[in-house]
Amino acid sequence: MRARHRVSKLLLRQGIHYSGGDTWTQTHMGWLYRQRFDSAPLQLAYDLALEAVTQALARRDRLDAAITKIAYDSEYTPVVRALECLRGVSTLTAFGLAVEIGDWNRFTGSTIGAYLGLVPSENSSGQRRAQGGITKTGNTHARRLLIEAAWHHRRPYTHPSTLMRSRWEAATPRGTGPRAGSSNRRLHERWLVYLEHRKRPVVANVAIARELAGWCWSLASEAQTAATQQRP
Repeated sequence: MRARHRVSKLLLRQGIHYSGGDTWTQTHMGWLYRQRFDSAPLQLAYDLALEAVTQALARRDRLDAAITKIAYDSEYTPVVRALECLRGVSTLTAFGLAVEIGDWNRFTGSTIGAYLGLVPSENSSGQRRAQGGITKTGNTHARRLLIEAAWHHRRPYTHPSTLMRSRWEAATPRGTGPRAGSSNRRLHERWLVYLEHRKRPVVANVAIARELAGWCWSLASEAQTAATQQRP
């Protein structure tokens, strides 16, 4: 992101704006490589900044491929397979959650949200009960992954994609896929309820992330238990 900002802000200082659609697509990258400047120092600075973006993307892709390979061939694989049955949870997100949480069976559906700091803070005294923003305690990285995944449930949910169905078939134990489908449907319905009540999207998304954490615990703990029972 820092490398991208250097490129985009350099162009903005020169009064150059991109109007061809979404940024950082192949079309946008082609447009970036076609930019030329009369000043040799400026052109050199721009070329180096754009090269840094290309190198960062290449490093990211290599790391993504390596992490994906490890995710599907490790002790965390059953949990990863189960978690990625949920909408918004990619292989990298599932692997990150699996590694950060570790033993899912030490939690319950109601305590996982508190561990991740997704429950409201409270300042109560006597008969007075006042709740504030989320506590933000516990594992910061896992909380961020869930909040990012929760945004995906805002989009309409009609039927699972081909990729999602293939993930359901690969997950164990049997029945993980249909349960994940039910959770995907429920989380989208909860989004609709929050929007109808005119909740701020950021507040609604945190509430969805808290419920998503419970679904993750349900699927992951079951997969973890099943994998433990199968070991000799």
